[in-house]
Amino acid sequence: MTKPSALERLGLTPVINANGAASRLGGNLLSAAAQEAMIEAGQRFFPLNELQARASETISRVTGAEAGCVASGAAACLFLSAAACMARDDIAAMDRLPNTEGLRNEIVMHRAHRNPYDHVLRATGARLVEVGYLGTPSNPGARAWEFEAAITDRTCAFFYVVPGLSTEVLPLQTIAEIAHRHDLPVIVDAAGALPPAENLTRFIREGADLVAFSGGKGIGGPAGSGFLAGRRELVLSATLQQQDMYIHPTLWAGPFGPAAPTFSNGPARQGVGRMLKVGREEIAGLIAALEDYVERDHAAEQARTLAIARAIFDGLDGMTGASCSLVTPPEATWPHVVVDFAGDGGAPRAAEVARNLREGSPRIFCLDAWIDKGLLMLQATTLQEHEVDVLVERVVAECETEGGRHA
Repeated sequence: MTKPSALERLGLTPVINANGAASRLGGNLLSAAAQEAMIEAGQRFFPLNELQARASETISRVTGAEAGCVASGAAACLFLSAAACMARDDIAAMDRLPNTEGLRNEIVMHRAHRNPYDHVLRATGARLVEVGYLGTPSNPGARAWEFEAAITDRTCAFFYVVPGLSTEVLPLQTIAEIAHRHDLPVIVDAAGALPPAENLTRFIREGADLVAFSGGKGIGGPAGSGFLAGRRELVLSATLQQQDMYIHPTLWAGPFGPAAPTFSNGPARQGVGRMLKVGREEIAGLIAALEDYVERDHAAEQARTLAIARAIFDGLDGMTGASCSLVTPPEATWPHVVVDFAGDGGAPRAAEVARNLREGSPRIFCLDAWIDKGLLMLQATTLQEHEVDVLVERVVAECETEGGRHA
């Protein structure tokens, strides 16, 4: 008798992921290189500050940044970035966070870049200062002098999101020039900016001082990982505030071990980012995934994704109950199959079909961000070729069955 797998023992059945690399579904598929590295790392012990130093070398090499570190996701990297910009190398300031009394704690950003994820910046004790406006009458939505005017003696950093609303915001280079004239760093949220691979170096090249990337999305690393790339002294402050500081001062070797022994005047206490730690498995897996990502044939991967999307579109085109199109949204670099219910029940019908797909067999998760417009999107980036036929069959059945119910 075959022994059930660990997931089978939990009573879990895998789903078909047409949503894309979303954290709520576990991110992307884990690369073979990352799997191998994580298994190996799990069977040995390493000082994690020295492992972070090796990660820094890899991140620096592939991004062009001075240094890098690994944390428990891109959001974790943003949290640590804000903490680093406020505390720098002051371990007493690190110990006080999120109490920011006496610290420079204001982060200036475009109003158009506000989003639910910037909660991670505010959780450090930072205060967000919004610049500019939204809507056609304000185009362009922000101007350079508004950023200059927003800077005070409490400003610790600027914040920028990519991809963003390009018509409402100033270019990253312009923001970086303004910030650097005032000796202020620029934090960039690039969680979903890979692919294309060129974005690994783009934001540092355009003037960013700290860039947060997801590890579990485009590069195929551990789902609970992210990496931060940027200026060395800021990265050291960031990683110091997540590391285990239960160590005697006489044995303190620095946040990167021998690679950074004199960063601060001693070990900090447990930092405000301690809950964002990663284990040796995540660090090793992230390093391996990143090294593998830069060597992959990205043109071939793009062609494979497009072929899957076209196969889905061809299977759905002409069905009743909804129309279908193949598009690449402006903020994306990969094609989406869009199922449009605008003339067939609109948003309520789109929501019903999405719910039925999730609750049926096999369970299918699609991208529901545009349900209010009567649209469902199917992303091919996380789909396997053998899943296409059953996906098409289920979507057609749900769309063509009146009320979404089979007779």
